[in-house]
Amino acid sequence: MTGPRDRRRGRRRGGGETAPAREVDYRHLRNPFPPVPVFSEDRVGAIHDAALGVLENLGMKVLLPEARALYRAGGAVVDDASQMVRIGRDMVEAALASAPRSFTLRAGARDRDVLMELGVLTLEAGAGAPHATDLIRGRRPANLRDYRELTILTQQFDALHMLTPLVEPQDVPLNLRHYATLEAQLTLSDKFPVIFARGTPQVQDGFEMIRDFRGLSDADFAAEPWCYTIVNTNSPRQLDVPMALGLIDFARAGQMVIVTPFCLMGAMAPVTVAGALTLSHAEALAGITLTQLARPGAPVCYGAFASNVDMKSGAPAFGTPEQVRANLGAGQLARLLGLPWRCAAGCAANINDAQAAHETQMSAWGAVLAGATVVLHGAGWIEGGLSVSYEKFITDLEVLQTFAELCADMPEDDLALDALAEVAPGGHFFGCAHTMERYATAFYEPLVADWSNFGAWTEAGARDASTRATGIWQALLDNPAPLDVPPERAEALTAFIARRSAEGGAPPES
Repeated sequence: MTGPRDRRRGRRRGGGETAPAREVDYRHLRNPFPPVPVFSEDRVGAIHDAALGVLENLGMKVLLPEARALYRAGGAVVDDASQMVRIGRDMVEAALASAPRSFTLRAGARDRDVLMELGVLTLEAGAGAPHATDLIRGRRPANLRDYRELTILTQQFDALHMLTPLVEPQDVPLNLRHYATLEAQLTLSDKFPVIFARGTPQVQDGFEMIRDFRGLSDADFAAEPWCYTIVNTNSPRQLDVPMALGLIDFARAGQMVIVTPFCLMGAMAPVTVAGALTLSHAEALAGITLTQLARPGAPVCYGAFASNVDMKSGAPAFGTPEQVRANLGAGQLARLLGLPWRCAAGCAANINDAQAAHETQMSAWGAVLAGATVVLHGAGWIEGGLSVSYEKFITDLEVLQTFAELCADMPEDDLALDALAEVAPGGHFFGCAHTMERYATAFYEPLVADWSNFGAWTEAGARDASTRATGIWQALLDNPAPLDVPPERAEALTAFIARRSAEGGAPPES
């Protein structure tokens, strides 16, 4: 594991050699870029007001009776027959007033804790893919080995700040899958863990596993967020049973929920950016309101993930101008609320090629320039989320580490007047004293990029970026940085999983 004194790039190079140390902290980033607006302030206010009108007049379909009861108790107009809930703007305003603007996520190690507030930048890998792919084993239904390997890779890079659902290990039954995935997170990483919201029994199992593994009392666990979940609404304007349960269960336990509508313009949302943001904003506000009805002050993160579809095929598209505009507009709405917020990169390419790099970089830049607190799907995500690519995981880390380098504190720079005086006109700075004192740590050293000339590159095998990335992830998995896991806690975790599995586990709720 990369320690506080060794953060030049977040890890060693794939070939095993150690680069000169550069004292940068990729674990705690603040976004130095002024947020870029795409709408006027009046237009942002109009979108917010329109979203409130959607909730008040059109409403949300809420499938969970307990959630409808909470909305009703808060003053919403509820029709149980149609499952429609109309939420007044006064309820939304009260929820926004109680939602915290700043809170700290507690990881397995204190220097892995993550601050949630506007201005912070948190980067995450891809999430939730049913397939995994790499150049050695090909594309396949994801399995537990893939999940564990990708968790190990996530642990190796300081520019990835939290764990994600990564891939679905389809070789593990759904009633037991939450044990396997959380066991991997707790024993292979000390970063902030994630739990899928698939019903109260699975969530409660997860809470208990984290509480005991971290050595916490019930009161300690409830006092601060030790895990999170991502709740997606069923756009347009529907909240299903497991997602509503997730909002309630996590809020009542004091754990963070990221409320994220997934609005594809032309499919689940209007074709215009403003129309899609109006729908997304309304759904996010409905989810945030439910968390605060369940427990005022519960940690919650505003979420937005909107892009468009290819109107010829209906397939999702990412890295488009429309997605960038939507990211920028979502940032304006989040700042209007004052809440920490989650955005996303994205990629529809089928392999790790130039299209894949372009789409992820464009969408990621849109999220960063929008001032997102959390940028999800930043590494490995391809096929519109159907796969996580091991090679793309590595090549995307080059981008994320560049973001981290731009955001990390820069040491005091100097004007290099001594060097300017030493080097004569027409000379060069390679050997001057100023360069010799600084060359080893002056610049970011790439993870996967090859800067050799064509001749040297050809003699070395003419390997492209994906081929080089294969060697890097293989080397990382062959020799991962060690993680100190208390044996007694690992044994207790194993015993808990064995007992609960023998009892039948916990089937998901729908």
